[in-house]
This record gives sequence, C-alpha cells and structure tokens, in this order.
Amino acid sequence: MIRRILVLIYIYWGHWSFTNDMINKFVKGKVYVFIDAANIFYTQKTLGWRISYEKLKQYFNDECGKNLGKMFVYTATDSERPQQKKFLDMLEINEYIVRTKEVKRIRVTKGVYEWKGDFDVELTIDAMDNAREFDTAILLSGDSDFAPIVKRMKENGKKVIIMSAKHHISRELIELSDKYINLKKLRDKIEFLK
Repeated sequence: MIRRILVLIYIYWGHWSFTNDMINKFVKGKVYVFIDAANIFYTQKTLGWRISYEKLKQYFNDECGKNLGKMFVYTATDSERPQQKKFLDMLEINEYIVRTKEVKRIRVTKGVYEWKGDFDVELTIDAMDNAREFDTAILLSGDSDFAPIVKRMKENGKKVIIMSAKHHISRELIELSDKYINLKKLRDKIEFLK
C-alpha cells in the first residue's frame, strides 16, 4: 500500500524517492546496463537537453567502479541517414555493445507512415542470456513493454534500477524497480555540451 502511494506521489510530483540519486547505494555485485536508445531519444526531447553517451559511461564507471560490466545500446538505423555512423562509432569507441537493425517504414494510411525500430525482444534475449553474469541490471527506458523482463529478473534475485524521465516512465516499471532515477536529476553529470 505504501509503495502504491509513493508511486502516485511520483506520478503527480515527478519524484520517486527523496534520497540521493547516486546509484552506488542501490547496486549489488556485477552491474549490466541496457539502454533503449529510441526511448532515450524521445526522453531528451522532453528534457530539453541531450545526453552524452561518453559522460553516461563515465557516470556508470564512477558509480559502479570495477563492478561495471557490459553496457548494451539498442538503436535502429536508417540507411538514408549516413551521419548515424558517427554516433555508432562513438558508442563502440566507448565500449558499448551496440545492437542495431534497420528501421521499418510502415504505411498507416495513404501517404502516412510510421517508423518502427523496437528492440524489446533483443533486449530481453540479452538480459536472459547474460543473467548468470550480473547481479544488478540498469535499464534506461520507461517503456512498459519491459515490465515482464524486469519482473523475471527480480524473481531471479536481481536488483533492477530504472532510469528515465517524467512522462516517459510507466507506472509498472516504477512499481517493479528497486530504484527509479529521474534522468533530469543527473543533468550536471550526463548532459551533452557542445
């Protein structure tokens, strides 16, 4: 009951806890990171600032130290946007494990198309294939489609930290997580500055 009340407070006020948002207090053992880049892309639009993946990696290094393990990024690509290669190269230089696939253009109605590049299955497979290697999973996404995998990880004794932002985080993920961190509170640590 108390957890539901806290979730309602978060939804209304945009806060989950009143404690420091450093993750080192909430992780245990080996830490793996799973980043839903599409969700982060739209989150950045709401935040009004961009996330530096270099700084994000440094943040995780600072917080997790030698316990930081693999860091996965899931991102759709568009062959008509060759500038994406620079982004993908940067991710690989920073030792992210990059999972890509070509974005799909789906016709909704005549002349109207929707772009699709979901990675729910790929992220779930990576989490399950690596489950014996990590004790804490950090998921950068607010998509409720990930609720079943978060629930499964928790059932298997894993700690799960969710990082997203207001209006991009589902109630289900907040309720299932061990800790929710609003990315807005990390701006001074992870913002991309030109």
